[in-house]
Amino acid sequence: MAVPVWRVVACRGGVHLGPRRTCPMTYRRCDAMGTERAEGYRSGGGRGQYRNPRNPFAAALEADNDSVADETEGDMKIRNLAVGLAVVASAAVSASARADAELDKLIANPANWAAQAGDYANQRHSTLKQINSGNVKNLQVAWTVSTGVLRGHEGSPLVIGDTMYVHSPFPNRVIALNLKDQSFKWKYEPKQDASVVPVMCCDTVNRGLAYGDGKILLQQADTTLVALDAKTGKVVWSVKNGDPKIGETNTNAPHVFKDKVITGISGGEFGVRGRITAYDLKTGKKVWTGWSTGPDADMLIDPKATMTWTDGKMAPVGADSSLKSWKGDQWKLGGGTTWGWYAYDPKLNLMYYGSGNPGTWNPAQRPGDNKWSMTLWARDVDTGKAKWVYQMTPHDEWDYDGVNENVLADLTIKGKKTPVVVHMDRNGFAYTLNRENGELLVAEKYDPTINWASKVDMKSGRPIVNAKYSPGTTGADVNVKGICPAALGTKDQQPMSFDPKTSLFIVPTNHVCMDYEPFQIEYTAGQPYVGATLSMYPTPNSHGGMGNFIAWDAAQGKIVWSKPERFSVWSGVLTTAGDIAFYGTLEGYIKAVNIKDGKELWKFKTPSGIIGNVFTYEYGGKQYVGVYSGIGGWAGIGMAAGLEKSTDGLGAVGGYKELAKYTELGGTLFVFALPST
Repeated sequence: MAVPVWRVVACRGGVHLGPRRTCPMTYRRCDAMGTERAEGYRSGGGRGQYRNPRNPFAAALEADNDSVADETEGDMKIRNLAVGLAVVASAAVSASARADAELDKLIANPANWAAQAGDYANQRHSTLKQINSGNVKNLQVAWTVSTGVLRGHEGSPLVIGDTMYVHSPFPNRVIALNLKDQSFKWKYEPKQDASVVPVMCCDTVNRGLAYGDGKILLQQADTTLVALDAKTGKVVWSVKNGDPKIGETNTNAPHVFKDKVITGISGGEFGVRGRITAYDLKTGKKVWTGWSTGPDADMLIDPKATMTWTDGKMAPVGADSSLKSWKGDQWKLGGGTTWGWYAYDPKLNLMYYGSGNPGTWNPAQRPGDNKWSMTLWARDVDTGKAKWVYQMTPHDEWDYDGVNENVLADLTIKGKKTPVVVHMDRNGFAYTLNRENGELLVAEKYDPTINWASKVDMKSGRPIVNAKYSPGTTGADVNVKGICPAALGTKDQQPMSFDPKTSLFIVPTNHVCMDYEPFQIEYTAGQPYVGATLSMYPTPNSHGGMGNFIAWDAAQGKIVWSKPERFSVWSGVLTTAGDIAFYGTLEGYIKAVNIKDGKELWKFKTPSGIIGNVFTYEYGGKQYVGVYSGIGGWAGIGMAAGLEKSTDGLGAVGGYKELAKYTELGGTLFVFALPST
């Protein structure tokens, strides 16, 4: 079959593929001084040239950390099977891998904020209570520090003892601060090729650092995973996790579980095949890789032992569960990327995460359920073997990535204390599953205006799709209007918090709908592989805003209270033993509300919109609360990248055009405390 020749045409921050008039995603590309340069993408050929795209089925990541080799399809299948089995066997030998005892102690001490979620369970809850519902109104700025970068600031710093570790968006600077006087202990700025920026989907964000074994772990945009000496900032080891030339980048925070560093991959809008990878914390050596799609051995799935929910019970997934759900070799461009947050249960030795959208966004081009994209995974940390999987949105037609955080808690369900994992999906449904075995317990809408599906059938676990809002039903080049939620979901990656006292999940949400027009697209390595034009807007016939801040009862599947917001709530939530929930808004407010009823107790306007995660720590006997102020991310891409066309940013530019009336670009960490008595 002849390989089609596509013209790559530069447009404002993005590309046109073929005759389409719209760019799937748009960016600006600037030099080191911030001067805008010519736009474009490169993958072998020059920018803006006619060329034959690289054969999409002739490139695969080698088992080696950073080499890419061309090989035949048959050779690749054989090698993948052998490598996958070898990795499992090798990892099983070291299944007695020890936990990081130092990290365990640091996490147990609430004076620290030693992990991005504050703990392994993703609860984002602190037992500190010096700041409480009675005195939070007196909070004031204690100090601030600039990161020196004016793009979207996601994630949060880490606090280890007397040191705070601050990170930035691209170029991914790291600063170690002395908490005593905010002086810099050391700074690290990696040397990255700026050509990675145009292949970053939704702003140049970085979701934070990890700590373990005396090291600070940084996952750079160019996929380099770096271990820095926490005391000096010197590089201990580094490893290449992917290849930006084929659209692979990294925006996720690495996670340290036991003696391993776990990281994922981004690039679902570029035909990247998703995976999760474990590296040895001491050496950086790759231990195992679990792919999201493809042969069982690649995915570290045992057809007889890996379970899923079907027909009202757990059952083995069976042989070739992924391959059977794709047409031909489409699984090789299958998406299922892993750029969200990961949780870990030390007792079960299982880690939990979600995989993202299948490629392309035109569902007509990829018939089948497209397993295991849009899936919750439970994997053994030592071997990577998948214990259970659950696909939330089979044959995705709306870009409802399944990467949102999974929070571990013990809830009383039907009168029985149950170990659960709770996941608020982009598709608008909140799922509660038994985290030991994957049994589906609850699946309900957490925004009643969701219309793409009427409900989740609890026997099959599948959503009941409304054909009126199904781009796959209407076909290509038909603009399906009024789909709720929009592609960025009822909630994106911005993480929620669990309050153990009330057993409530406090959740930042979006209240946005969309029009969605899919179109035919062909794959070219390193080029956007989207195939849809979107428009976004506030949910019609509602309160007029684009977000809600809610309390969710995951045992019952019910909203307890809801607080409307003008824009999407795009920051991570913090709850504390002081009966407070903190969060930020896109206009730039950091707010505190009463967990019990959502009543607003305090707010402070920072100079830029907040898409970072609120965190807390204690130093010198005093509690502090902090958050990054720096607009960007998908919702703020228009401001961050200077875009104006309404369909740019996959529709977010038009949807959030009013943001510019309320905030400006920024890059500052704000830290608050009660006044000294």
